[in-house]
Amino acid sequence: MNNTTYSAKKNEVESKWYIIDATDKPLGRIATEAAKLLRGKHKPTFTPHIDTGDHVIIINCKNVKLTGNKLDQKIYRHHSGYIGGMKETPARVMLEKSPEKAMMLAVKGMLPHNSLGRAQLKKLRVYAGNEHINQAQKPEIWEVK
Repeated sequence: MNNTTYSAKKNEVESKWYIIDATDKPLGRIATEAAKLLRGKHKPTFTPHIDTGDHVIIINCKNVKLTGNKLDQKIYRHHSGYIGGMKETPARVMLEKSPEKAMMLAVKGMLPHNSLGRAQLKKLRVYAGNEHINQAQKPEIWEVK
């Protein structure tokens, strides 16, 4: 019996393409599933320090839902770096103007905050509508419960 822990090598990792439909589903539920796929936590070969994840396409972000009072109470903040440079955007405005950015920020917050997380985030494609340009990769549909 071999008692060594398996560790995936960078050249052994095979990544697949998945597509997630965000229509009428909670923003956070979609983001957690996407983060899980991007990190590779759904695979038995998951290795924390290696990018073992898959490519993820999220479509229909404009139809995503926020539960409770988040539409009015959740605020997206960023700072320009200058004095008085705090910019605040309510979730209602963010979802109307750029739902792709809201989804991207939700997934980004669930990935590691280092170079590995930045590499994994590059494998995420987010679209507001039903159309996407990655048909050639033959993405599989990933069902979110």
